[in-house]
Amino acid sequence: MYVSTVLFSAGLAAAAALPRQAEGTCTNPPKRVEWRTLDREAQQHYVDSVKCMTEKPSEMGLANTTRYDDFAYVHTKLDHQIHSVAQFLPWHRLFVQAYENALHDCGFQGVMPYWEWSLDTADVTNSPIWDANKGFGGNGDPAIDPLVGSAKKCLVDGPFAGLQVAWTMQGHNPHCLARNFNNGTSYPGNMFSNYYDNKTIVEIATLDNYPDFRYRLEGVPHGAIHSAVGGDMSPATSPNDPIFFLHHTQVDRLWSMWQQAKPEERTTAFGGPKTQAGETPEATIEDTMSFLGLIPDVKIKEVMSTQTALLCYTY
Repeated sequence: MYVSTVLFSAGLAAAAALPRQAEGTCTNPPKRVEWRTLDREAQQHYVDSVKCMTEKPSEMGLANTTRYDDFAYVHTKLDHQIHSVAQFLPWHRLFVQAYENALHDCGFQGVMPYWEWSLDTADVTNSPIWDANKGFGGNGDPAIDPLVGSAKKCLVDGPFAGLQVAWTMQGHNPHCLARNFNNGTSYPGNMFSNYYDNKTIVEIATLDNYPDFRYRLEGVPHGAIHSAVGGDMSPATSPNDPIFFLHHTQVDRLWSMWQQAKPEERTTAFGGPKTQAGETPEATIEDTMSFLGLIPDVKIKEVMSTQTALLCYTY
């Protein structure tokens, strides 16, 4: 099971290359914006760039896979090192940036958009993010009983209907991209919307230390979205679904907002378990994050701010 889904359950109980500017300085950083604020042309440009990645061969030497599949492969292999641990936020921050850079290699000229889930909690299943023309397509095949299994509910509309992705938790196993909207007991239900509404986001933002903030943000709402979308978004192969990257850009946005609330303290605020077992010593910003060759390994301290040469963006 996807470890953040496990953390989500605990939260319910507790309530390429390096970035393009890495060699220079960060001046006039571009601003990442919410998906639905993009005009139709910009949305299509983004989607076309993602499709380009699904047509390019792996750059990691992985047979019969694509550049797009490289991201799910790395995320899956590092599952236990990057979830339910202190480096969850900085690791995914750079992972999303690496994805944006790969989009640039496909001609993308924008910056990563995010999906602000709290805008949709009144009716998540009808969010514009799932629109077949202006979004990422909707739920998996309605003709398939959701109780049969998430993996069988292939996308039937939108730009990624018919997309074949390479990886499952068992290894290389090409299959259709699938979604299975749910709330744990019904399909689609409310998709756990009460765990990523504005009230929850505000409560998490009030947490004053990094370990508590990371724990709550990772479990709820982060884990709730993975569980609610289901299908390929549920296990650690979740980067199979293009919505993963807008989801994690929103997670990064909330961390960045938390940091900017007290920048002198929180730009370096870090700590917590280095491993899921919680062995000592605890994590520090001097620790190095592995990316298995997707991009060069980087120390955590290098991505604690989004406005450095390595990242260079704002929200």
